[in-house]
Amino acid sequence: SFNSKLTLNTTITPINTITPLRPTEPASTCSFHSASPENATEVNLLKESIAWPETPSVPPGFSLNDTSDPTHSTFTILPRRGGGSWHVGDQLEVLIKVSDFGGRPRKSGGDLLYARLQNRAVFAGVAGKVFDHRNGSYTAVFSLLWEGDAQVEVTLVHPGEAVTVLERLTQEQPDRIYFRSIFRSGSIKESTTCNVCLKAPKQKLCNYTDLHTGEPWFCYKPEKLNCDTRITHSKGGFRQRVKPMEQQLFKSGVNMKVSIPASGPSSINILPELKGETCGKNENMKTGPAGYYYHGVWRTLDGTTVRQFNNATAISQCLKGKVLHLYGDSTIRQWFEYLTSTTPDLKMFDLKSPKQTGPFMALDYKNNILVTFRCHGPPIRFSNLLVSQMRYIASELKGLVGGTNTVVVIGIWSHFSTFPVEVYIRRLLSIRRAVRQLLTRAPGTLVIIRTANPKMLTLSETLTNSDWFSIQRDKILRAIFKGVNVKLLDAWEMCLAHHLPHSLHPQPPIIKNMIDVVLSHTCPPGESFKGAIKQSKKKLKSRLGPHKKATMQSKSISSAMSTTTEMPTNSSDDGVIH
Repeated sequence: SFNSKLTLNTTITPINTITPLRPTEPASTCSFHSASPENATEVNLLKESIAWPETPSVPPGFSLNDTSDPTHSTFTILPRRGGGSWHVGDQLEVLIKVSDFGGRPRKSGGDLLYARLQNRAVFAGVAGKVFDHRNGSYTAVFSLLWEGDAQVEVTLVHPGEAVTVLERLTQEQPDRIYFRSIFRSGSIKESTTCNVCLKAPKQKLCNYTDLHTGEPWFCYKPEKLNCDTRITHSKGGFRQRVKPMEQQLFKSGVNMKVSIPASGPSSINILPELKGETCGKNENMKTGPAGYYYHGVWRTLDGTTVRQFNNATAISQCLKGKVLHLYGDSTIRQWFEYLTSTTPDLKMFDLKSPKQTGPFMALDYKNNILVTFRCHGPPIRFSNLLVSQMRYIASELKGLVGGTNTVVVIGIWSHFSTFPVEVYIRRLLSIRRAVRQLLTRAPGTLVIIRTANPKMLTLSETLTNSDWFSIQRDKILRAIFKGVNVKLLDAWEMCLAHHLPHSLHPQPPIIKNMIDVVLSHTCPPGESFKGAIKQSKKKLKSRLGPHKKATMQSKSISSAMSTTTEMPTNSSDDGVIH
C-alpha cells in the first residue's frame, strides 16, 4: 500500500527495559532525538527501516514544471504472468510511469503513491503495494481476491519534492507545533510555552519528565508562580515556515492526492480460482494485503474470522462481563462514541469531562460491561486538558489487573507527526514494555493495537499531519510490536481499500468494520456463540411451559446464532505486519 523502501526486512532485537531520565539530570539532556543507551541499537534499526528513497532537491529557484504531475503520468496493466485470463489467487502487476508538468519522464523516485483495486458494484476493495524503482517508474502489485470486475486506481499523494520539504521541516522545525500551560495560584494566572524539548538554561524551565516512563516534557517557568501551580495543557499553535513557492508542492487537485490516468484499460475481469494451481499462492498471501472488502465487509487474511455485530444485542452479548479500556487519540475516542451510540444499555457515566479530552466511562449494569476512554499523554493537541487528568498509556497499563475479561485497545500516532521519529519510538518502547509486563502477570488479557490511517490533506494539514509522516509512524509501530502477543488492527489498509474519501476520523461504515474486528478478537466464534445460545435458552425457559420447550429449542439456537454472522476469510501463516 506504500513505498517498498518502507518494508521492514531487518530483525529488530527486542529490548525489555527502558531507563527513565532521572529527576536530577540537568535540562541540557533535553533533546528531540534522545534515546537511552539500552535502546540505541533498536532505535537506529527502526530509523534505517523507514529510510525513504532519495528525493529531488528543492533549490530556491526551482520550477514547479519540473516536478511530478499526475495528469501527465500514466499506469499500465501488465499481462498475466504465464499468459491467459486472470483468476482469483493471481497477482496483478501495474506499471506506473511518472512525468512532470511538461510531459517529460521523471528520472528519480521518491514520490508517494497509493494504489487500490475496486469493484463498486459489490463494494469490494483491496490495497496494492507500490514498489519504487527510483528512476521515475513504479510497480503496483495487487492480490486478486474476488470474482468479477476489478478497477485499478493509482493516486499521487506527494511528488518527491514535497517529501523533500516535509523531511526538512522535521529536521529544522521539530517544534513547529507548540503547546501552552496555564499556571494559577489565587488571583495570579500565567501562561507559558511547553514542548517535548525547550532549549533554555535549567533555571528557566519547569521539568515535568515522567518519573515512571522517562517521557520528557518541559514548560518555560512563569515569572511569578512556581512549577507546581501548572493546571492545564493545550495546543498553543503552529508556526508555518514554508516558502511561498514550496507551498505550490501541496495543492489539492493539482499534485496532492490526485488520480493518475491509465494508458490503456484500467480494469480486468477476474475468473474463479483455478483448481490445483496453488504454487506461490501461500507465499503471496504472506506478503500480500492485510485484508479486503467484499459487500462492504472487511475480511482479514491473517486467519481471523471477522463476524458482523449488527445490533446492540450482538455487541452486548460479546462484551458481557468484560472491561474494555480504550487508550489513545481522537481516532480511538471514535470507537467509544460508536459503542455508546449503538448500544443503548451502555450508558455514559458523567465524569464532568470535556467532550474532546475525556476521560470517559460507560456502564451497562445489566450485562456487567465497563468501557473507558482516556487520551494519551503529551504531546497531544487537545485543548484545556487538566494536568491532573493527563496520563501516559504505560502508566495506565501498569495499574491494570488484566485477565481474560479485560480488553485493552491502544491507538497513538497522529499527534507525533511533527516530531522526529525518536520521540515516537521512545513512547512506543515505553508502551511495549508496559504491555509485556501486563501480559506476563495477566496472560489472558487481550491487547489490540490500532495502526495509523490516511487522511484528507490541505496545506496546513499536510505540514502537520501528512500521510508521509503517518506512514513512517505506521511502519515503526508495526515493527516495535512484531513478536509481541497483541492483535494488530490494520486501520491503514481498512481506509485505503475503502471507496470512501480519506479522513483523519474514518467515516461510520469503516468504523463499524473496525469495531467488528475488535469484537471478533474479543469474542472468538465458539466462546460468544456459546454465550448467546445459553442466554437465549434462559429467556425461553422463563417464557415457555415445559411442553413447548423441546419444540422451540431449535428456534432458540437459530435466533441466538443470528445475532452475529460469520464471514469466511482466507488464512495465511503470517500476521498483518509486512
